Amino acid sequence: MRELLSQLRDWHTAGTPFALATVVGVRGSAPRAPGALMAVAATGAVAGSVSGGCVESDVYEVATETLTTGRTELRTYGISDDEAFGVGLTCGGTIEVLVQPFVTAADRDGLRELVDTVAAGEPVALATVVSGAAPPGARRVVLTGRVSGSLGDEGLDAAVTDDARGLLAQGATGSVRYGAHGERRMQDVTVFVQTYAPAPRMLVFGAIDHAAATARIGSFLGYRVTVCDARPAFATRERFPTADEVVCAWPHTYLESTPVDARTVVCVLTHDPKFDVPLLAAALRTPAAYIGVMGSRRTHADRIARLREAGVGEAELTRLASPVGLDLGARTPEETAVSIAAEIIQHRWGGTGRPLGELAGAIHHDRGGA
Repeated sequence: MRELLSQLRDWHTAGTPFALATVVGVRGSAPRAPGALMAVAATGAVAGSVSGGCVESDVYEVATETLTTGRTELRTYGISDDEAFGVGLTCGGTIEVLVQPFVTAADRDGLRELVDTVAAGEPVALATVVSGAAPPGARRVVLTGRVSGSLGDEGLDAAVTDDARGLLAQGATGSVRYGAHGERRMQDVTVFVQTYAPAPRMLVFGAIDHAAATARIGSFLGYRVTVCDARPAFATRERFPTADEVVCAWPHTYLESTPVDARTVVCVLTHDPKFDVPLLAAALRTPAAYIGVMGSRRTHADRIARLREAGVGEAELTRLASPVGLDLGARTPEETAVSIAAEIIQHRWGGTGRPLGELAGAIHHDRGGA
């Protein structure tokens, strides 16, 4: 949704009807995860992707059709090969795509609430009926303190609202099944719940060229990026135009005063003991998902010794990714930023960091498939 915000807003403002295609189910290997979106306007314009190119042409045709009929459509795309006559996935998996038209102003206004909420960084979940004994395409928007829309039954609305808030707290997206009136452990209705939590944070410490490159790639990966440095001449908006915020403060002081959760990544690029030691001691007390630290092996050994003297335990020290990044042979700040980003992705999803051509088995560690 975030990558489509600007386009959807423009279409809404112009009063342009559009259809929204959402991946609501994945079995085996597939290019995109549940929740991937593609939008097709009545003008023929397209934004987003549901499969990286495998089935986009057919989804486009279905979307165009729904703009005429006004009906929600559910399509399944499976394996394709040289003898296949239909459109399919070359990777061997199966995806289900729900295509919904937003033709009337009322339909578009309902989605605009969701778009504005996501843009504001507020947590929100969108529950949509995929199939079964409820109106297909019926939607319910669930926020922390309020809801809007209905799936057609009070009991179903109540059950879905509870589950959507639970999924939202976990940052999870997926399908849930119910009885026609919201009964648990029944299969009459399938509801796809897509959650939009605020973007995870990337905290970059040290206003150097490597930090500018890291901030750029962090934004590209969907992080809300903060660059922090104690030196006023370096911590400027002009030097970091892609960062969401630039803070001039002592790093450890700022870190101790800002929210850090289990999705936050911390990149320490200062390699100066007077900054690094108090900053890392503070960082290791947080639940941050990743703490990467720049510096040579000699610098890292000295840093570890200083942290031990400061009372940091061995278990905490093992959380440090230093020297930061994967071994890509990086030389420039931009190449180093790619190396850091690669290590963050590897840490998040449990990858090996080795070339895929050298490995067998699942490519996508989180959902299986060849």
